[in-house]
Amino acid sequence: MTTTTPSTSVSPLRQRMQHDMMMRGLSPRTQRQYVRNVQRFAAYLGRPPDTATSEDLRNFQIHQHECGANAGTINSTVSALRFFYTVTLRRRDLARGLVATRRPHTVREVLSVEEAARLLEAAPGIKYKAALGVAYGAGLRVSEVAHLKVDDIDSQRMLIRVENGKGGRDRNAMLSPPLLELLRIWWREGKRRGVMFPHGWLFPGRSYTDPISARQLHRAVQEAAEVAGIKRRISPHTLRHSFATHLLEQDVDIRVIQVLLGHAKIDTTAIYTKVSTKTIQAVTSPLDRIIALMEGKERAASPPG
Repeated sequence: MTTTTPSTSVSPLRQRMQHDMMMRGLSPRTQRQYVRNVQRFAAYLGRPPDTATSEDLRNFQIHQHECGANAGTINSTVSALRFFYTVTLRRRDLARGLVATRRPHTVREVLSVEEAARLLEAAPGIKYKAALGVAYGAGLRVSEVAHLKVDDIDSQRMLIRVENGKGGRDRNAMLSPPLLELLRIWWREGKRRGVMFPHGWLFPGRSYTDPISARQLHRAVQEAAEVAGIKRRISPHTLRHSFATHLLEQDVDIRVIQVLLGHAKIDTTAIYTKVSTKTIQAVTSPLDRIIALMEGKERAASPPG
């Protein structure tokens, strides 16, 4: 599978893989990622990937680890190569040798309610305040925020329509009255600037024909965190984590949070129980019961005074 340029045609092998992905409903983003990963393997191999052996695949995975590739990169490559060899080439024997690596389990960074307020207040301009407000107020992923359109805001039903989210799934996210008001302020300002149009992007990029980029949102969070005096390393995704954690601390049912976040499995949502300080504080330590028993015995043994 060779890298193509506008002056070269797509190889039959790459075209076959693209057709296989399209027929199975993989999202355009996943398709691009799979193609890039197979191209990287072909570049390492120095020849077409359909000529690879099981030893070639093993050596490539060892090469990734030796080069310090993180777990996300390695597992993304494994998924792409598994698809390529299992589906496109029908070489399940080669795919069996691919090994995904375990991600390190780290506690997710979460802002306090006060920190979230300071961050939004410090956002560089009303557009970014509204965009980060959606990330925190509705729990959207950065890519979902970036690709919202004006028509996705349903003020009648107080919902935000998220189309083609992770896994290609559509869902409804919550739209609170304060968030709606913030979006209306941005709408009026965007109209004044001449960048907001009916059926257009809710958060246009440098050109109104393109959506804001994830990189721009990341940069806005970094700037706001610095102004707000938040020293920890955070990203737009931190706002999504904070949304879920704060809902959990308000005793919102975890199954409701699962739907709002668009998680396919409850296990994914359950990670937020690990970072909810209220959940931790609500647990009674077994030591408390022992001390209570000891104190009860001491009171019973002491003479009445």
